[in-house]
This record gives sequence, C-alpha cells and structure tokens, in this order.
Amino acid sequence: MKKDTTAVNIRLAESGDAQAIAEMSRDFIESGLGWRYGPAHIERALRRRETAVLAACGRQTYVAASRPPLAGFAIMDFGDERAHLVLLAVQPLQRRRGIGRRLVEWLLESALTAGMASVHLELRADNAAARRFYRALGFSETVLVPRYYDGREAAMRMLRVLRSPGPLPLAWRPPVLGQK
Repeated sequence: MKKDTTAVNIRLAESGDAQAIAEMSRDFIESGLGWRYGPAHIERALRRRETAVLAACGRQTYVAASRPPLAGFAIMDFGDERAHLVLLAVQPLQRRRGIGRRLVEWLLESALTAGMASVHLELRADNAAARRFYRALGFSETVLVPRYYDGREAAMRMLRVLRSPGPLPLAWRPPVLGQK
C-alpha cells in the first residue's frame, strides 16, 4: 500500500497547543489508562528547557483566521546522553502519511545535534503497528515490562543508538603552554 504524504508543518508547540495535545494524548495514547498528560502537564513540558514539544499541522493559509488543527505532536526529554521520547500521536485520519515519521526524524536530528548517545521510548506491548513503525525508524526492542501502565498493561521498551556512550570527542583542543 502506497503511503499518501501530506503537506504538514512541523513547529515547536506553543501554549495555545496544550489543550489539543493533551486531548490527543488522552484519546490516542492514554485511552483506558486515565489521563496523566492533561493540559497543565503539557504546559509544564512546554516551559522546560530540556524538553522539546513539537506540533504538526496543515500548512497555514492567509485566508484562515485561526491556526489549523493539530495533525500530530511529539514530546521528547533530553538528558546528558539519553533522550526519551515521551509521547507521539497522530490523528487517526492523518496516519500513514509520513507525519509521525517527520516528527521522529526532527527529534532524532535534534538529539544528534545535542550529542545524545541514544533515544529511548516505551509503548504498549500489544501495539503491533507502533512497534513496526519504530523498528522501521531504526529502533530496537529491548525489554518487555509487565504491568508498566497503571499496573495492568505491559510495555515494550525500545532504543535507538545514535553514538557510543561517553564524552564527545573534541575536534579542537585549546593549546597547552609549552607544547607545540
């Protein structure tokens, strides 16, 4: 089946996106588990320096008085050497059009630029489509965690290695007195 690609704009999310992101998380990620990532939680993520929150939406037109609805979003936390893809969702009618791939690729490029050694994520173990999606993006399944979600559902942890862990090699080193 050939994928239909959609003209979409990937941008940093703004405060005005928090409600829509929270609702997408509730409806498409947290369904049946309770609502942990509500609007206040998303607002806090938007303010954290170590967190990137992306929004994907249709291209803005000059005729539209308001911004187009979100087609998808992604949230990733950055640590010293590890990044954690916290949430990723795409509207059901927008799936299989490259939106999720573009969100993840943007975050992977950011992680590489930031010097991250790896990107980690968890997803519901029974979500075969999501597991295939992440494997196609170079992620490997690492461990099955029973009762990870609300003590009821298993999670699959996945990992994508970006570089060997450890300090980044410096291309330039300051001169040392007495050495040439």
